[in-house]
Amino acid sequence: MTAQIEHDRAIEILLVENNSRDVDLVRAGLEDGKVRNNLHVASDGEQALAFLRRRGFHADAPRPDIIFLELNLPRKDGRQVLAEIKADEALRDIPVVILTDSRDEDDIRTSYQHRADGYLIKPIHRAHFLRVVRNAEQFWLVLAAQGPADL
Repeated sequence: MTAQIEHDRAIEILLVENNSRDVDLVRAGLEDGKVRNNLHVASDGEQALAFLRRRGFHADAPRPDIIFLELNLPRKDGRQVLAEIKADEALRDIPVVILTDSRDEDDIRTSYQHRADGYLIKPIHRAHFLRVVRNAEQFWLVLAAQGPADL
């Protein structure tokens, strides 16, 4: 079931991405979008989990409404991060959308086996990349009902 959701607060987005160019493209795509949001960026898997578990410098981090996760990360890769998120009772209900360069069928299959909520392959061209981000925003932050509070 989908429903258009009216938000009286900014949506909290965690982008887990180590490529600064891709961070800039996601930021640009979200700035041009229709949903007010706060974009938080973690550049590796360890930093992402510290943010999510509110550890260290992230003690006051907000709970993300959605996570966009690159698979190929330093320190702890996105595959491990996804598995840990979905195994953690306190985090597993946060939607995780894979946003990656990987077209590998094993990565796609494994991501869904670990309960990823979506799998988006980053386009090479800037305009296409921005369109993917805007479409993801439209679907995940406007159309998709996220839980009982949104009904």
